[in-house]
Amino acid sequence: MASSNSALQEGISENKSSNSTASLPNGEKDSSDRDAEANVVAVDADENEPSWFARNDGLVRRWSLLALAALILGWWISATVLHATRHRWVVQTFLAWSFIAIIAFRFIPNSVVTRPVEAVWAPVAQRPFFALPRYVRYGMGWLALLAIVLGSAFGFKLENGTNYGDRAISVLGLLVFQFGFWATSRHRSHIQWRPVIIGLFMQQAIALFVLKSGAGFHIFRWLANLASDFLAQGLVGAAFFFDQDTVDTKHWFFVNVLATIIFFIAFVQMFYHLGVMQWIIKHFAWFFFKTMNVSGAEAVVAAASPFLGQGESACLVRPYVDFMTESEIHLIMTSGFSTIAGSVMSAYISLGVPAQNLITASMMSIPASIAISKLRMPEMDEPLTRGQVVVDRGEESTKNAPVNALHAFAKGAIFGLVVAGQILCNVLTILSLVATINGVLTWVGRGFGIHHLTIQLVLRYVFYPITFFLGVPRSDILRVSELLATKLVENEFAAYLELQALMASPDALSKRGYAIASYALCGFANLGSLGIQIGVLSALAPSRTRLIATIGLSAMICGFISTLQAAGIAGMLV
Repeated sequence: MASSNSALQEGISENKSSNSTASLPNGEKDSSDRDAEANVVAVDADENEPSWFARNDGLVRRWSLLALAALILGWWISATVLHATRHRWVVQTFLAWSFIAIIAFRFIPNSVVTRPVEAVWAPVAQRPFFALPRYVRYGMGWLALLAIVLGSAFGFKLENGTNYGDRAISVLGLLVFQFGFWATSRHRSHIQWRPVIIGLFMQQAIALFVLKSGAGFHIFRWLANLASDFLAQGLVGAAFFFDQDTVDTKHWFFVNVLATIIFFIAFVQMFYHLGVMQWIIKHFAWFFFKTMNVSGAEAVVAAASPFLGQGESACLVRPYVDFMTESEIHLIMTSGFSTIAGSVMSAYISLGVPAQNLITASMMSIPASIAISKLRMPEMDEPLTRGQVVVDRGEESTKNAPVNALHAFAKGAIFGLVVAGQILCNVLTILSLVATINGVLTWVGRGFGIHHLTIQLVLRYVFYPITFFLGVPRSDILRVSELLATKLVENEFAAYLELQALMASPDALSKRGYAIASYALCGFANLGSLGIQIGVLSALAPSRTRLIATIGLSAMICGFISTLQAAGIAGMLV
């Protein structure tokens, strides 16, 4: 049986070999077979050979960047000649040469600039300063902070019927707020004083720059208008589904706010696919790590909040939210609560609120939110984006990664719809809960003869001592504290409406009281915004939902105090 099987296998192999060759002399193959094999080899070679663009990728990229730089330079020359107005000339020059510099440093190593600077900075400032004991360095920092605070409060002439006693109360209020955050700190022994000192110093410096120099005001106003104009592009699609009158005059939350968020998230996702956001976060990480020792993700959100708003700014760091520490999440929520967006700034200006006050309050809240949050919730772990972006979390898995920028934009829009849905649900339920609590309080209050007992009425008296420490004149304290209660329970728009109605009445606030109130109301810290923040961050990082809900109230209070602190500093200068 074994011999018959082996004979059968040999026969099969012989038949295969005979069939595989043509019956030509010397074992040559038929010409048709040779042509077929040659075609197969040629096809395989063509499939494996990279294209000309792939082989010359570096060359194409270099010439593309040079062409782009030439185009930007030509645009700058043409725009300067055709539109030579003062402010436009400054803006377009800054933009054009910033982009040209970015392109230039794709070819020029950074060491050309950094090495000469380091050669002077390191021996003259860095090494001598860090050679000092830590307590000496911190002592110098506290003295510098105290000097700029006292210089701001007592170094400028009095305005609007203010006296130095009012300014002294504002200084005292700043100290009281900081002591309160230190006393209630989650991990008091782990507080890093560097971001606290530098953040408070930068807040005071920004106040001086914007309030006491016209250049600072115009720069930040231009940035706010730029962000507002960009976000307004998302309303074009909303007008298509509804109508232009709804978008322009009714300002429905469902239409205006959610449409803008969906558009912005889609745009940011496209930028992540192109690598732009990774580049921005990397450089923010380096700068803020050097100055305040905070991570790049924290810095990006804090810096973007006054221009984009609380929901949109958090979406800038979507790939990193799942990997953020507790302190990082607390900071990005605090920064969102402590500012307003450029998209709503024009609405408040139309109500008569001075644009200078709104812009100054928002800019001051960038470093203040960092200082306050790091005091309340110190960093206990090592953030992923501290110093540099060590892992590129902007790319999705190979299976789900977008194939091009348009695909990334479309995927971002779908995710934006999820975020918008979570925002809608959280805001609706939180506002309804507040109304329910007010209804119960009113029912209980009637038993004591109080017919309008609400959360706002209770907070009106709770905020009385806080309003006093802002430096508000005695006759205005109760009315300003009522405005603060309206802002916290309802929103800042309702509070600004009440402020304008109060100023139009015979019993208007004093000039100082009005100035401080306009600063104190400039922030998104309210119960409705708490729902927005929880909705956005829960959609960005579903695994961190419990943590986000746990620290949300703390972040809202920190953001609320941050705007009050800005108002107190403004009280030192007005």
